Amino acid sequence: MATPNFAAGAYASMQGLGAGNLMRKPQGAATGAGGPDFAAMIGQALETTADSGRKADTQMASVAAGRADVVDVVTAVAESEAAIETLVAVRDRVIAAYEEIMRMPV
Repeated sequence: MATPNFAAGAYASMQGLGAGNLMRKPQGAATGAGGPDFAAMIGQALETTADSGRKADTQMASVAAGRADVVDVVTAVAESEAAIETLVAVRDRVIAAYEEIMRMPV
């Protein structure tokens, strides 16, 4: 059963992948039409997901060495899993949009 602290931690972690955060212009990113740079948004989402996975790996190594609690590992793995599931859902939506565009008559 998820505790309120676990849920709050997972929610806070997912804020980094939220649309509001992705819509902000990344530092140093140039945009052609004045809107957000799509490649930079995708790159930022990938980097956030990779960071989540690295954090989970670090926590697992700490437990193996006896320096961390198992609850911390479970939390880090759950956050990483949620980030990956979100990224996969976004990927699926992008592919579906591309396929629909390709079906449009020209």
